Amino acid sequence: AGLREARGACRRACRREASFARGPAAPWEAAFLERVLQRADCLQHCLRHRLGGPPSAHRVSHAVRRDFEQREPYNYLQVAFFQLKKLDQAVSAAHTFFVANPQHLQMREDMEKYRRMSGVKAASFRDLEATALWEAYEAGVQHYNADEYLQAVTRLEESLREALSALEECRTLCEGPWEDEEKEEEKDGDQEEEKEDMQPGLYEAIAAHYVQVLKCRQQCVIEIATKPGRISATEDFIPSHLDLLQFAYDQGGNKTLAAECAASYLLFYPMDEPMLEKMNQYRTELGKDTVVTARENIQHYVQRSLMEKKLIYYAVEHLGGTFNDPDLWTPDELIPESLKEQQREDQEKQKQETLDVQEKQKRGPLPFEGITITMDSQQMNGTQRVVFDQVLTESECRDLLRLTKAAGGTGDGFRGRRSPHTPHERFEGLTVLKAMQLAQNGDVDWKDAELLLQASEKSRKIIESYFTPGKKLHFSFTHLVCRTAVEGEQEGRMDLSHPVHADNCLLDPEGNECWREPPAYVYRDYSGILYLNDDFQGGGLFFTEMDTVTVTAKVYPKCGRLVAFSSGKENPHGVWAVSSGRRCAVALWYTHAPEHAEQERLKAEELLEKAAAEQDKLDGQLHQGDDRGSSSSQESPMPSDRAKTTRRRHKPSSDGTQHPKELRPRDEF
Repeated sequence: AGLREARGACRRACRREASFARGPAAPWEAAFLERVLQRADCLQHCLRHRLGGPPSAHRVSHAVRRDFEQREPYNYLQVAFFQLKKLDQAVSAAHTFFVANPQHLQMREDMEKYRRMSGVKAASFRDLEATALWEAYEAGVQHYNADEYLQAVTRLEESLREALSALEECRTLCEGPWEDEEKEEEKDGDQEEEKEDMQPGLYEAIAAHYVQVLKCRQQCVIEIATKPGRISATEDFIPSHLDLLQFAYDQGGNKTLAAECAASYLLFYPMDEPMLEKMNQYRTELGKDTVVTARENIQHYVQRSLMEKKLIYYAVEHLGGTFNDPDLWTPDELIPESLKEQQREDQEKQKQETLDVQEKQKRGPLPFEGITITMDSQQMNGTQRVVFDQVLTESECRDLLRLTKAAGGTGDGFRGRRSPHTPHERFEGLTVLKAMQLAQNGDVDWKDAELLLQASEKSRKIIESYFTPGKKLHFSFTHLVCRTAVEGEQEGRMDLSHPVHADNCLLDPEGNECWREPPAYVYRDYSGILYLNDDFQGGGLFFTEMDTVTVTAKVYPKCGRLVAFSSGKENPHGVWAVSSGRRCAVALWYTHAPEHAEQERLKAEELLEKAAAEQDKLDGQLHQGDDRGSSSSQESPMPSDRAKTTRRRHKPSSDGTQHPKELRPRDEF
């Protein structure tokens, strides 16, 4: 932090001391480069003074910089503070790390432990790197949404000032060394010498480095608009401030400042019809003699940004390279025609690739006989949706329902809560590992626990063959879940059993977007739900548009019905209230990423295999005794049948396996 502050301060100071203004008699090149040399000299002296010596010639690696950007040191600090019994500092360090890394599973568990510890104060959960920018912005938006417009303008103005200040700080730090990643990765001396022969000349080097700086400056708006812990930036961060301020000032009665914000907003979107109408209204209300101008700092921001974009696009067109423009408001006429054509070609190529992928993903044959497709995507008014029937028999549904009843008192709820989505229903769940552990302890039948594994695997094969033939689907999470209507709590009920959501992204109905970033389970690719019964009221599954209101399809539960769909924003879904009875199903999530495969399932399969081996050994001993004592003993069944017929009678000995902490998913159908 000290080095960063020193560099920023020195670059700002030297910019003032060695500006690029030319003297009237000096040739432009000599005058320009003279200022370059003076600024370089200024920077060296300034850093030497601030750092107490010459700056190190060694550069921090990308990996180290990335660790600091991701707040990795706080992960180590929380462990060190905990070992030193400095609980307050440990909690603060852990919270600071977790804010920027909400997907970190181990830290999530540590945070839960800290919350349960006695002596830990709520004030200890503080972000040590919290910025005034996001505190002001979120407070301003909250006031705005609550129609508290006077408070909103105060905090939003503060947020805008902080944003512009942070933007300047980021831009200053872009004036760093040339980033030649290929050269940094090169370790071979001969190849390094060969690269030196290919070094650019003076102006090529200046141009390449300067364009790098310009691109970095343009990306600064992404950096300041990305909240810690988020992957995606808030779109139109600066213009959106002005939009909110315009409306808040208008509602607060300050038409002059409302008009100023409207004029500033129009610098970004000069053809925005609603804002143009507001400007006409303000001119009428304020009088035609009143001059309405955009804010000076916003004018400077837009003019400078457009100048930089023009230079970058020129460099990309003539010198090569690419540029990911971070702004939605960039005028179309600023982009060269040749680059527009390239963009169109890239879009067509991407479209064709999408069609090719869809062609490759044509529906494969179902791997089991007797299963019927009741509704496909077209009938369900969407994409990547399907309903299968007769996946389970009535007998298999009864066996799994028996498992839910036997395990109801010992099964797990939703992160320990019995009513996670609504107080009007009681929630019970059972993982495959928990089912095997209960069978191991003799609390449930081994046959029923094994059936849970078999039914979920059968569903996986069906979904894989239908949606992704030839591409492996791994279990992400398997949960046998029941929702029971709470008696006496149903009258006048208006809520849902589960609100509308998507399974791998954060649904934003107002923005008509779904953000695929933590804490959503971004690695999920497909979802399924295998119903076990229909003797209840309500509890139907429904799909909606992105607005979460417009219902596009309805699915009513019944024994053996499997609903499957892709987990993304194309399939928002919810569950209607269970108003009477108990609704049970197996909730299933799948992923193409093997690193996110369900570990509990592997442990459950190990327990089952061990139990089967012990049973085989016991049966062998029994049959040896039968052979010696009687010639009329019955023939031993085949191993697969024996596993099914004997596990109900015998309780395998415990293997001493500790029950792991079970992670709960955010979404349950």
